[in-house]
Amino acid sequence: MATVLSLSGSPSATSRTARLLRHLDARLTAQGHQVVPLDVRTLPAAALLGADFSHPAIVRAKALVEQADGLVVGTPVYKAAYSGLLKSLLDLLPQYALAGKTVLPLATGGTTAHVLAIDYALRPVLSSMGAAHIVQGWFTLDKDITVEPDGGVSVAAGAAEALEQVVDQFSAALGHTTVLAAAS
Repeated sequence: MATVLSLSGSPSATSRTARLLRHLDARLTAQGHQVVPLDVRTLPAAALLGADFSHPAIVRAKALVEQADGLVVGTPVYKAAYSGLLKSLLDLLPQYALAGKTVLPLATGGTTAHVLAIDYALRPVLSSMGAAHIVQGWFTLDKDITVEPDGGVSVAAGAAEALEQVVDQFSAALGHTTVLAAAS
């Protein structure tokens, strides 16, 4: 069983990105992984923007990264790049904070024009931080994510299948071979 840090870089409290990550967390948990969610927006803004490396919340976030075997890094795409909120946290982590870790990059956005943000903006940063293995990432259109009345999400059929596939590949890369045929 691997420990997975599920990191949401969305600044919004009603974020589709964060809700999608929590949805995918359930799949990873069902596959036997321990999943720890972290919404960067819950960290103190003054500590993030003021680069307060010693703030207890920042120290805790760094410890969560250190303890994780793998990370799912989710972000909305703004102006063809990952969120500034996510960048503010990544900037506070040690240069090789992702050394030895498997990473799954995920992004959400309003148009397919942003699909390359994973490969041209996020992946290079994750690689520069020493990630041992960055599995195939995935971009999901906002219109394919429906927020349910209970706060959960449903994902359009085609997008759901693709997401399940990349999550299963991430799970396998972590060394856990049990893959769910049809979980949701």
